[in-house]
Amino acid sequence: MPEIIEELRARARALGFAVCRVARCTAAPHGGEFGQWLDEGNAGEMGWMERSRERRMNPGKVLAGAQSVIVLGMSYWNGQSKIENRESKIPKFARYALGEDYHELIEGRLHELDGWLEERGGVQKCYVDTGPVLERDFAALAGVGWHGKSTMLISQELGTWFFLAEILTTLEIPADAPAQDRCGSCTRCIAACPTGAIDAPYHLDARRCISYLTIELKGSIPIELRALIGDRVYGCDDCLEACPWNRFARASNETALAAREGVRMPLRELLELTEEDFRRVFRGSPVKRLKRRGLLRNVCVVLGNTGGPEDEAALERAARDPEPLVREHAEWALGEIRQRGN
Repeated sequence: MPEIIEELRARARALGFAVCRVARCTAAPHGGEFGQWLDEGNAGEMGWMERSRERRMNPGKVLAGAQSVIVLGMSYWNGQSKIENRESKIPKFARYALGEDYHELIEGRLHELDGWLEERGGVQKCYVDTGPVLERDFAALAGVGWHGKSTMLISQELGTWFFLAEILTTLEIPADAPAQDRCGSCTRCIAACPTGAIDAPYHLDARRCISYLTIELKGSIPIELRALIGDRVYGCDDCLEACPWNRFARASNETALAAREGVRMPLRELLELTEEDFRRVFRGSPVKRLKRRGLLRNVCVVLGNTGGPEDEAALERAARDPEPLVREHAEWALGEIRQRGN
């Protein structure tokens, strides 16, 4: 159906997507490497990846009769090198988490495209990084970008600051050409990783990744990795920020992605959040999936790394928190601060 591709792209642009390209629905090009990565234990506690292993390797098992994978990209670059705040002790949140939850923002727009494709006889399944699809494989196959040595996708048009979404469809739409790998000899992303999680080009041990440790890991953060987290409360952008292709990043026009109140709060204010406060401040934010206990755990680690005597009272209160996870990390932070003061 070559006649629909330009209208599809026009509709995607009107919905705020900076990129819309198509890949043929086939087995994921790096499915074998993904399976080996799982077998090595690199996914840590992300058990859903193992449970959906076969479907991730072959989207035909996700949607019977799928012919094409429509890949969409939406920029979330805010055009700023940092967030300005009223105090110096401000935690770092990954850029994608500064505003509204992108899942909810994008899902509604995918639904509009789904309805339009349905009118043309297609059956679809739509995902915003929550479905069993190796999305970066198909984004590279469609020419949206290429696999960087950090394992993140890099776009010649958008740099590294963009969300990916996919529509699997039974419509046969002409496929685009893959993008050329343009990393060359650059290894800036590998050098930038604070924990050495990028342990080889194109290979990430998620168990050492700060994004995994501060978001996906639900229990205690390994003591030997806590100091390496630095001032990062939610995720880490270091490998993304290091990429020289970000000189082409396009500022997003999505007002919903602008920084919210919660990500501007000083550390001690975050540590004082009650359950009710947390739900109010982070309603509609990606941070809500961390839950209060996870956020306060991370804040304690950051204060253990960056705090001083003025933070001890707040940490002492946290050390009496009903949540054992919070108490443990608060006690560790107090020990770190007092050791520095000796």
